[in-house]
Amino acid sequence: MTRFIYDEFSKDYLEELLQDFGEIQAPYKISSEVREIDVYFSPFPQQNPNIKKLGLLGDLAKTPAIFEPYRNSVTDEQIEDCILKLLEVKRVLRKEFKDKNTKIPDHQIPRLWIITPTLSDRILSSFGAFSSTKFCQGVYEIAEYFRAGIVVIHQLPETPETIWLRILGREKVQSKAIDELLSLDTDEQFKRKTLELFYVLMDRIAIRNPKTITEVNMKRLVNYYQQDRDLAVQEGKTEGQLSLVIRLLTKKFQEINPNITQKIQQLSLEKIEELAEALLDFNQYQDLENWLQQNQ
Repeated sequence: MTRFIYDEFSKDYLEELLQDFGEIQAPYKISSEVREIDVYFSPFPQQNPNIKKLGLLGDLAKTPAIFEPYRNSVTDEQIEDCILKLLEVKRVLRKEFKDKNTKIPDHQIPRLWIITPTLSDRILSSFGAFSSTKFCQGVYEIAEYFRAGIVVIHQLPETPETIWLRILGREKVQSKAIDELLSLDTDEQFKRKTLELFYVLMDRIAIRNPKTITEVNMKRLVNYYQQDRDLAVQEGKTEGQLSLVIRLLTKKFQEINPNITQKIQQLSLEKIEELAEALLDFNQYQDLENWLQQNQ
C-alpha cells in the first residue's frame, strides 16, 4: 500500500509543478488494453518563462513529454512497457493527422522520460542508452527513433537545477534534496506546492504504517510540518489545505457538485486533513458523499 501511495504522490507532484506550463493528463489512457501513462504533458504554445525555475525538469518539459516516475529502480520489463506506451501514442497521433491528410509535425511527438532512483549499467547498456549531450550527468537517451530517455536520479549533480527531480529520489539523495527544499525562500511557489503534497503523503503513510515514514526520508519533516501547520491554523490557513483537497478531488472525479464543495468548505481543518487521506480510497463519487454524510 505504501508503494501505491508514493506512486500517487509522484504523479500529483509532477502535475502540480507543471500545471502552469501546459496541459496535463494524468493518467492518460491509450489503446483497447487500457494502458495508462502516468503523466502526459503538452506545453502551452506560449511558453511561460517561469518554467526555467524548474531547472532540469523544466528543460524536459519544453516539448511534449510522457513522464513515467518509479519509486524503485526500473526493471527491463518496465522500460519495455513504457516504450510500448510511447509507440502506441505515436500510432494514435499519426492516425489522427492522417485522417486530416497531414503529417504529424516532429515537434508534436512526445518524448518519453523514465524517472528512476537508480539503474544498473547492464540495463542501460542493454537498451543502448548513452549519456545525453543536451542535458546534465544522469540523463540518458535511447536511440533517437524512440524519442525516449532515462533520468537516473542518484546520478544527477547536486545543483539547484536538479532539486525538483532529486526530490523523487531515495534515502540520502532525497534527504539532501529535502534539506535544500527547506532552505529555499518561503515565497518560492514550488516549495509551497511540494510541501503541501509531502504533508498529504506523510499523513497517509502515518495512518497506515508510521514505521515506514523513515523509509521515505520524511521523519525530519515532522517538526517542520507541525510548526507550519500550527502557523497555518493561527493565520487561518485552513483555506490552503482546503484548496489542495478540492484540487485532488477534482482531479479524481473531474467535476465536483457545488453543494458538495460547500459542505467541504464547512469542515474543520482536522476534518479536511482526514478527507485528504480518505480520498485515496474513494472509487466512486458516492464514496465522497458517504464520507461527508458521516463526518459532517
